[in-house]
Amino acid sequence: MSTAVQIVNKSHHPLPEYATAGSSGMDIRAFINSPIVLSPLERTLIPTGLFLALPENWEAQIRPRSGLAIKQGLTCLNTPGTIDADYRGEIKVILINLSNEAQTIQDGDRIAQMVFQQVEKVILHKVEFLDSTERGAGGFGHTGKK
Repeated sequence: MSTAVQIVNKSHHPLPEYATAGSSGMDIRAFINSPIVLSPLERTLIPTGLFLALPENWEAQIRPRSGLAIKQGLTCLNTPGTIDADYRGEIKVILINLSNEAQTIQDGDRIAQMVFQQVEKVILHKVEFLDSTERGAGGFGHTGKK
């Protein structure tokens, strides 16, 4: 089953698509006028030229590409980045260079992947106490399991 999502592509690159039948994400590309050089630990916002109209109760998540991370040390900040159903602005990707050397992003480079997900809304119910569990408030490695 597929869900239709409207997309405007103001770039000169092809629409995002699934690379294989089993892919969860679609690669999205940089849409820039000139190369961007990121120094080590530098971050920047990269435009894509893409705009979405998501159905109600859907989101698009922007996630790093594993190949870009391992080969060049480039990854996304604010991961996964959430594109809400009511957002109509351009999709932009926050990239950071975690390598020890400058990295160059060219127009058309695949910089991130986009995954679509249904979102279930909840209703918060204020209470004074929560039910107890075996774990309780322990976190950040509290279980000690390996």
